[in-house]
Amino acid sequence: MPYKERNIEKQYFTIGEVAAQFKVAESLVRFWETEFEELRPRRSKKGNRLYTPQDIEVFRTIYHLVKERGYTIPGARDMLKQKGPQLKEKIDVVQSLEKVRAFLMSLKKEVEAAGKAEPDAPATE
Repeated sequence: MPYKERNIEKQYFTIGEVAAQFKVAESLVRFWETEFEELRPRRSKKGNRLYTPQDIEVFRTIYHLVKERGYTIPGARDMLKQKGPQLKEKIDVVQSLEKVRAFLMSLKKEVEAAGKAEPDAPATE
């Protein structure tokens, strides 16, 4: 039986890893824990915060509302309570569209660079 490579996904992330992923300070992550009841990471025996992928999805939603959309913390809290699952779907769509846009922009730059590198060829009909 051949060796089958498996994707190993982390089950828990530290507060530093979460902060680095979103390019925010660790203190902001701790502050949002106090402000949003949906964000409650587990704790290790030492008291370190351990974030699950589900916690990171909640944090991503909060980050989108507060940092990208400009909601106040009470406004973001209300939005999460009212439209939690719908909001996550919208954020996922926006993120995938941003990835497509970034890909198309890089493709456009490559095409423009290739067009400038080649001398003008005579048009044939």
